Amino acid sequence: MFEKLKKKFAEIFHRKKIDPDEVADEIPLKLVEADVSLEAAEDLASLVRNKLKEDTTLDPNEVLSSSILEMMPEYKFDVLNVNKKPFVVLFLGINGTGKTTTIGKFAHYLKRNGKSVVIAAADTFRAGAIEQISLIGREAGTEVIRHDRGSDPSSVAFDAIEHARARNIDYVLIDTAGRMNTNKNLLDEMKKIKRVSKPDLTLLVIDAVSGQDSVNQARMFEENVGYDGVIVTKLDTDARGGSILSIYHDLKKPVLFVCTGQGLDDIMPFDRNWYVRKLIPEPENETA
Repeated sequence: MFEKLKKKFAEIFHRKKIDPDEVADEIPLKLVEADVSLEAAEDLASLVRNKLKEDTTLDPNEVLSSSILEMMPEYKFDVLNVNKKPFVVLFLGINGTGKTTTIGKFAHYLKRNGKSVVIAAADTFRAGAIEQISLIGREAGTEVIRHDRGSDPSSVAFDAIEHARARNIDYVLIDTAGRMNTNKNLLDEMKKIKRVSKPDLTLLVIDAVSGQDSVNQARMFEENVGYDGVIVTKLDTDARGGSILSIYHDLKKPVLFVCTGQGLDDIMPFDRNWYVRKLIPEPENETA
């Protein structure tokens, strides 16, 4: 996980003599190869240069760590501790990101922590989408509210929320269609679902391996629909690791959860300190 970005940092910082300007020049060149956007890489380079110039005795790894954390503001939100029932979560994302399976993992995470959940199968366009979310719901032990294919997605979301209210259910998770992210009709439908369901939290699901494409998707969804935070999937297959830093820097949005495997349990709240620890090179690899 994140091997490429970690290797790039090692190439820059594993030397006995650190020149702040040389390091700052190298950071953008190397990090864009690991899915860090140019803007994020340049700002990281500036932070590192300034810190090293202010105090030449600082450990380079500590400078790197503190600089990355500075670019990733802490976002305190505990989805398990909310004061509304039902708490409505709307999921956005294009096909292929793992959105539907992520909803199953999210439901399982909530149930594992003693919460009751219902899923709204509001992707009524894609062939097999309703069956897929229904199967995932069964695996997660969660009821799924569904209509026929081609039904109004907003009606499905509305019915799921009313179902939850009538039965005192804690959370409603709304699946949505994920065809091309540039499809205007689809985006208009998502706006309608959001308007009808009035979600308490809107999450965008993107996959880590898409690199800069993920950032472009996220920007498009923010401009057209709007969302509060991000779930990053497929971290177990992400050798680069830079997309998370780019999301924080370029989009000013927090990563709230990450998915690290195929199983229902392979989801966890995102911890920026965990992320940084994964990126920092080991001191014993130091070279001249």
